Amino acid sequence: MPIYQTLHDGQVPVHIFTDDIDDQALRQLRHIASLPIVHPFVAAMPDVHAGIGATVGSVIPTRSAIIPAAVGVDIGCGMNAVRTTLSASDLPDNLARLRSAIEAAVPVGFEQHDWSRVQGSRDARATRPLAGRLERIVERHRGIAKMVRQFERSWICQVGTLGGGNHFIELCLDEQQRVWVMLHSGSRGVGNAIGRYFIAAAQKDMRRHQQQLPDADLAYVSAGSSVFEDYVEAVDWAQDYALLNRSEMMRRVLEVLAKHAPPFQLDGEAINCHHNYIAQEVHGSEQLYVTRKGAISAQQGELGIIPGSMGARSFIVRGKGNPDSLCSCSHGAGRSMSRSEARRRFNQFDLAEQTAGIECRKDGGVVDEIPAAYKDIDAVMAHQSDLVEVVHTLGQVVCIKG
Repeated sequence: MPIYQTLHDGQVPVHIFTDDIDDQALRQLRHIASLPIVHPFVAAMPDVHAGIGATVGSVIPTRSAIIPAAVGVDIGCGMNAVRTTLSASDLPDNLARLRSAIEAAVPVGFEQHDWSRVQGSRDARATRPLAGRLERIVERHRGIAKMVRQFERSWICQVGTLGGGNHFIELCLDEQQRVWVMLHSGSRGVGNAIGRYFIAAAQKDMRRHQQQLPDADLAYVSAGSSVFEDYVEAVDWAQDYALLNRSEMMRRVLEVLAKHAPPFQLDGEAINCHHNYIAQEVHGSEQLYVTRKGAISAQQGELGIIPGSMGARSFIVRGKGNPDSLCSCSHGAGRSMSRSEARRRFNQFDLAEQTAGIECRKDGGVVDEIPAAYKDIDAVMAHQSDLVEVVHTLGQVVCIKG
């Protein structure tokens, strides 16, 4: 469907691709659109909802500046999906055992790999190309390392780990009952430290220059400053680390699946997409920094992943390259209520009911991820028919949460 509404009361317009948006998110979008660095407009995706400073589900193009809080602290968070040659009938009858085996191979929540086992392992070798780059960043900004306990080890031990919150690993079936593996995670503790450090640095810089902002979390760093160059370098590193993390997780999940299913191969190209990140792109013949906070790139012909909640279907999509959305689409269903509100309104029995037929955690620890806490994914998809076309529809049979 077309743009539902456009706000015109800021420095630039805001294109909103939904009729389901709350007042707090609208206020945040107006604040973003009032910044002098934003050009030519802001786009709000169908899963839009209020975030910290910048709105989740927003696409923010900027000239010669970047807003660290718009990128957030889970830098490079995104999705990875692969289709296998397995069919539903090839999966074991005992999916609980398969889920437990995956959880044993991929640490979830606050867990990470043990250092004594990581040393000299494949995971440690995979981090070597990143190690020198990170060392140069931390040499200039030692405060990053101080934010993480045992920093030198932890970022290596967290490669191939899931984390908590809305991060997940799923086994899904498509419309032909083919088995897919899909997962969602980001740059873990080191990405969080980089994000928090540079958000604080941007705010300090704004105060020093006495810049007036509608929200302190919209503090930005400008091109030409050392902080800007260092932040771009650090974000690039964190995005590469997030890709590596997802790659290592996927490898481990496929190894487990190979032990519980007949021999199989991967069928087709793996799909990878960030949804909290920065990219340099040309829009309207101008080179811009594009920040997607809870949105993915949907260039013409580009494949992407739009997951629902842990009880709703997900979609493999192909971008239509719509310039009105800055060639973007939603990154998921989007929350309809906060985590605290979800815990207040629902309990583990509600969770069990809403995830019936899916092998997953059904305890109070993940009630804040209950499907009812998210927008209707079918409505979200209907609102972005001008942005993407659906290639595959996936329904999960196993869902692993932190």
